[in-house]
Amino acid sequence: MDKKASEHGRALAELGAAKGGRARADSLSAEERSEIGRLGAEKRWEGQTVGLPRETHQGILKIGDKEISCCVLDNGLRVLSSWGVSRVMGSRKKWANVPSSGSPQLPAFLASPAIRPFIPDDLLAPLISPIRYKPKRGGPAFGYEATLLPRLCEVILDAKKGGALTTRHKILIDTAEILMRGFARVGIIALVDEATGYQADRAKDELIKILEAYISKELLPWTRRFPPEFFEEIYRLNGWPFVEGNLRGPRYVGRLINELVYKKLPPGVLGELQRKNPVQDYGYRRHKHHQLLTPDVGHPHLDKQVTAVMTLMRASDDKATFRRLFEKAFPVRGQQIPLPLPEKEE
Repeated sequence: MDKKASEHGRALAELGAAKGGRARADSLSAEERSEIGRLGAEKRWEGQTVGLPRETHQGILKIGDKEISCCVLDNGLRVLSSWGVSRVMGSRKKWANVPSSGSPQLPAFLASPAIRPFIPDDLLAPLISPIRYKPKRGGPAFGYEATLLPRLCEVILDAKKGGALTTRHKILIDTAEILMRGFARVGIIALVDEATGYQADRAKDELIKILEAYISKELLPWTRRFPPEFFEEIYRLNGWPFVEGNLRGPRYVGRLINELVYKKLPPGVLGELQRKNPVQDYGYRRHKHHQLLTPDVGHPHLDKQVTAVMTLMRASDDKATFRRLFEKAFPVRGQQIPLPLPEKEE
């Protein structure tokens, strides 16, 4: 086969492939074509996002009538979109003009010579080198740590106070004042967590940390954590006859111990203890809850609570007095503590 024939063959093959590709594309729905395009874009960006922190939560931060895209990264960093910050500040450009040298530059809304002298040196680095991260979709994105935004507003307001800004900067000044009023009401971290829905996962993470600190991975040998006097005081306040050596008593005692002691450990601990140590068919739990507490954190907190409860019981002549003292010492959130009123004069 001569060279000319070979070239004709390749041209025909390419033409057939192109026609086949167009025919295949025409047979796909708009949703299918969109998904193929998205997968292709992600494949192209894959090499540029290796090793970058990844976005786990995203949302829109609303402060007054201002909205900024925000997210939380897998390293726990709260980030505001660099473009979102620039846009809310009234800039139509993500950055100032890039010098011919290609050196880093400030965001456009801070690039004015009037504002530059008011930017602290420690704020320059994060401004000219924003955080690079992997969003849930697409290529690398850029943003600022959320806590920088109040500082940016302070720079603008300091420039205004110093007489460096004019009516040309009115939108910038008004925006900074609006944002600062918003920050005064709610912390920026809480705002980002709420906007992205991260607060739910944050609460789970915090609960996991608490349970890891309080709940032992292995069942510990039984040792006495509740002294006999603890039960003796419970029996006395309830008017029950106390037999020394018999510490089990009515099942009501177990419920009392949960209310007075275990419920005063961090939220979630009692529930996890009950899950790991359920009531058996014969009506009692197989182990004592305190056998599942950690010796370095769980047991000291338990001992402290037992001592506090015993002190209040000793100081009480009856069950009603103890209940009042206990509720005062360990109030439940939202519970109103009654104030002692003076007796009426005769």
